[in-house]
Amino acid sequence: MAETKRSRQVAELIKRNFGQVLQSEGSYIYGAEAFVTVTEVKMSPDFGIAKIYLSVFNIDDKQSVILEMEDNYSRLRQNLGNRIKRHIRRIPNLQFYLDDTLDEMYRLNDMFDGLHHTRQMGEEEE
Repeated sequence: MAETKRSRQVAELIKRNFGQVLQSEGSYIYGAEAFVTVTEVKMSPDFGIAKIYLSVFNIDDKQSVILEMEDNYSRLRQNLGNRIKRHIRRIPNLQFYLDDTLDEMYRLNDMFDGLHHTRQMGEEEE
């Protein structure tokens, strides 16, 4: 189903405000060493569910951050609700997903660098 202008607006509102929630509450939930950013939010057609995609850095067990957030779901949703209640009729249920796009990009860059250094990339044009 095509994304509507309203669903993009609500997704952006949630993305911006949930990022602020993580800045203020994150260290209490998953510790100070993890660096977590909201990369994308997708709304269900009825605005009942917000799928929040998170990029996690500076920690090996990225899934543990998602689990800690799920354990603190009520706190996070309530905090978000307090920030956006003037802009939206009902606060959606939140679903957290790990966005490993950047990790994959870095992994591929490292792989290509390795191939380049060991001269397995073929001859380069001068």
